[in-house]
Amino acid sequence: MADHLEASVTLPSDPASVCAARTYAIDTLVEWGLAPHTEVADTVRLIVSELATNAVQHTLGQSPTFTVGLELDRDEQLRIGVTDSHPRFPKRLPAAVQQDNGRGLVIIRWLTAECGGRLCVRPTREGGKTVSIELPWKVPARPVPAAGQQES
Repeated sequence: MADHLEASVTLPSDPASVCAARTYAIDTLVEWGLAPHTEVADTVRLIVSELATNAVQHTLGQSPTFTVGLELDRDEQLRIGVTDSHPRFPKRLPAAVQQDNGRGLVIIRWLTAECGGRLCVRPTREGGKTVSIELPWKVPARPVPAAGQQES
């Protein structure tokens, strides 16, 4: 594998783009050696879904697109970032009992930490922001069994 791989896709800030972002990220990582039915793949799907959802929901129409970027350095570290053109940084909201949203960053931070990574938010030169995660790249040895299947 090359020392450094990069890929990105720019999508419209539309709820339908969240699925496209997830699919793009997983398809790219599978090309880079990740087995698609693993715990790591499931974690990446959820992280990308939450990052893309935040970019769509919280830019208040001020970012017509968002970009999903993937970088893999020397088979050691994976970076996944979502960039939008809205200047406001994400905020941790108090979780009300009956509130059904506002916990995306908490989920992302927890999943990232559980994998030994970190979450970072940086401003862009154009006045927007990139919310990214960095994870150690550990291609799992065994796939996670699909629902209803047993491990042998």
